[in-house]
Amino acid sequence: MKPDTTTAAQANNIAAPTGEAISRAVALLREGQVVGLPTETVYGLAGDGLNPAALARIFEVKQRPLFDPLILHLPDADSAFSLAEKIPVAARELAQRFWPGPLTLVLPKKEIVPDLATSGLSEVALRVPGHPVAQALLRAFGGPLAAPSANRFGRISPTDAQAVRAELGDAVPLILDGGPCEVGLESTVLLISDRQPLLLRAGGIPLEEIESLIGPVQHATPVDDKPQAPGQLKHHYAPRKPLRLEWDLRDIEFGPDGGVILFGDLSGADSFPGVIENLSRTGDLREAAANFFRVLRRLDDDPRVRILYAMALPEHGLGLAINERLERAAH
Repeated sequence: MKPDTTTAAQANNIAAPTGEAISRAVALLREGQVVGLPTETVYGLAGDGLNPAALARIFEVKQRPLFDPLILHLPDADSAFSLAEKIPVAARELAQRFWPGPLTLVLPKKEIVPDLATSGLSEVALRVPGHPVAQALLRAFGGPLAAPSANRFGRISPTDAQAVRAELGDAVPLILDGGPCEVGLESTVLLISDRQPLLLRAGGIPLEEIESLIGPVQHATPVDDKPQAPGQLKHHYAPRKPLRLEWDLRDIEFGPDGGVILFGDLSGADSFPGVIENLSRTGDLREAAANFFRVLRRLDDDPRVRILYAMALPEHGLGLAINERLERAAH
């Protein structure tokens, strides 16, 4: 019998984003298949945004409830707005400032957008990603791609290609490896209408930057079901192990089986028992965001750790988005 010389790299579904790999991804997408896609926020599970069968495959692979809408990704503002029935002035201002980038705008949809993409809602969530691999695939594909985070529903979002494979395995025929995600948090989601803009999900664009452009933004409350946008459910982004969110970890007694998530130069932290991870020793919120899901996944996979403790971050900038995810992950 001829020996099997297939290497581990050849056996898995991860590929460098070469021209050949992009072409293969396009072919898969046109067949209604799904592809792992890097963006600047997190890795997405991409499928043809106008093909209901492809959208159904996304829901199936993620084990995502059909009431949770998807975000459609496009290469530029003109193509994104072509799917919207109405485009308020504030939406155009936000797009001009923040697209491409980690911002999603929820606008009234045109009939061409399948109801499955919006979970039956009359609005569609639109984003123009800035990652060069996402841009290359979108332009090669020539249409919108739905691309929710490439993980099982409710679990920790992946910020590198290996995390996608760990989450979804061979259910994804191709994962384009674009390296670690630069932002590391999902996009900020805003509902833009004739009323005051509504923040549906804090994310990669700090709220202060948005309000400096369009004025005050109202905050939506998390829901148990039927969200208006992804990531709006009360319980989400959850590790398998229990997680406790605390404002000051120095007040907590925990043992060596604790996994501890810190932020900044915290006096006395070196004496903490357990496995210690610091999102940013210098107190840099952007560094903390980029490290957040990676650290959460690493502690969740660590056999030494039985319970997770996380220190709440300052409630401004990207700290707001990180705390929002910690609150929804806590259980």
